[in-house]
Amino acid sequence: VTLRRLLEEQGHGGEITGPVLRMAARGPSLPPGAGQVAAFMALGGRHVFLQDANSLAMRPEQLVEVLEHLRSPGRFPSVDRITSYARAHTITRRKPEQLLALRERGLNRLHVGLESGSDEVLALVSKGVDAARHIEAGLRAKAAGMELSEYLMPGLGGQALSRDHALQSARVLSAIDPHFIRLRTTAVPPGGGLDELRLQGKWRPLDDEAVVAELRLFIQNLECTSLLQSDHVLNLIPELEGQLPDDKEHLLQVIDRFFALEPRLRRAFIVARRAGVVSSLSDMENNPAIRERALVLLERVEQQYGGDL
Repeated sequence: VTLRRLLEEQGHGGEITGPVLRMAARGPSLPPGAGQVAAFMALGGRHVFLQDANSLAMRPEQLVEVLEHLRSPGRFPSVDRITSYARAHTITRRKPEQLLALRERGLNRLHVGLESGSDEVLALVSKGVDAARHIEAGLRAKAAGMELSEYLMPGLGGQALSRDHALQSARVLSAIDPHFIRLRTTAVPPGGGLDELRLQGKWRPLDDEAVVAELRLFIQNLECTSLLQSDHVLNLIPELEGQLPDDKEHLLQVIDRFFALEPRLRRAFIVARRAGVVSSLSDMENNPAIRERALVLLERVEQQYGGDL
């Protein structure tokens, strides 16, 4: 309401212009967050994300109040999607009618961190939920009419559990059949739980080539209608995106293109991708200048680190 009044006062015809954005960001008389709301409206005001954790942990009646506030007449009439993170354990604690009530109030997409469909991997990383609970949660969210994104972490099982991680994750995601499967390749920050397991010899990470091989096994065994997305900088091959089941062969062919690279070019691609020199596998295949730059970078890295990528 305050922003609309500002628009009327400034005579911008109801549009969020550059001057209005600057005023909203700096105006001492405006409430905190006005700049963010103005930017949201300038981008069309269509998508709301209830940040930044498991919003379904709120009491259902409280979350309904938030959703009704967003959807109240005249407040944000252009909103057509409201999204939240959620945990499988929380979803299964909600009654079907509670989930349906949230959907009817506008909560129409959930993002859930599956991480793995392997009970051994889930126990290893203390996920606090098993594969059966993940399946139950995913099916409940879909039954309530919500779009569902499930996140998979390639490499999470390490060397010992890689095959089980791939096969069981394919089994679980095939059973859920979410709208989206989003890849988030495992990274190990120093001092974290996986790093402690690594130092204790209880978990040995996969190298990048082994992660790609694991992904091939995973995709090969997927039987679902999900959209697979490789939409994160940690993922080695951004082209690994497609609509299942129609694009399954294409996805496998993308992986085969990676392995078709001569071994030294594969190593160069890995280093250059991690350094931001190449943005895709196609760069290595089709751009001689980028390929040469990647090879030079590989040589420098090998000299500095003794060949240990």
